[in-house]
Amino acid sequence: MYRREVRGAWDTDKPPPLPAGIRRDGIQTPDSGSGAYLRRRYRVDVVGGRLDAASLMASVREDVNRVVPGGIAQFRKVAGDEQGPLSVGDEYVVRMPGPWDGPVRVVEVTPTHFRLATLDGHLEAGQIEWRAQDLDGAVLRFEVESWSRPGDRLSDIAHHRLHMAKEVQLHMWTSVVENVVELVGGYMREGVDIHTAVVDAWPGAGVAPAY
Repeated sequence: MYRREVRGAWDTDKPPPLPAGIRRDGIQTPDSGSGAYLRRRYRVDVVGGRLDAASLMASVREDVNRVVPGGIAQFRKVAGDEQGPLSVGDEYVVRMPGPWDGPVRVVEVTPTHFRLATLDGHLEAGQIEWRAQDLDGAVLRFEVESWSRPGDRLSDIAHHRLHMAKEVQLHMWTSVVENVVELVGGYMREGVDIHTAVVDAWPGAGVAPAY
């Protein structure tokens, strides 16, 4: 596992815009959060697997919990087709030990990625994306990337000062990545790469940026 944290900048690390036409009620964007803004990416390259990017993501969309570590978290669908695959407009509650449960809504889906937005009451305010890509040499790259701030002042303390939530999330997402490797049926080329860009100064001195 390779971890690095660098100083980020809003212009280069801001979240992708929310897709047009989606429901925006209840979505927590980073301007509604508290504390430093983080862009964090977990990446693994898988060699010798039996699934390509589209096949992997189709399997994950059928049951997200297939790669979520059951002892740490569980995705429970609370809105949308209960038996159908993850789709735009679906809502989930991510159940985690302690006071970390978080509601999310699916805002974008393609054959090789999906993106979630956090909802009111979530520990974080922002978005998170799961994606896969086929690289040259029969290598599959899988990434989980988030763009967020702590959802409120208490979350900021738990995440940035006490580091509790930060370490819970680290363990959860590295476990997801490792489970993806097992599902694909290959092996990691170089381990899990974790890159975090921290933006301490919120843009606009209190003026919410456009998304």
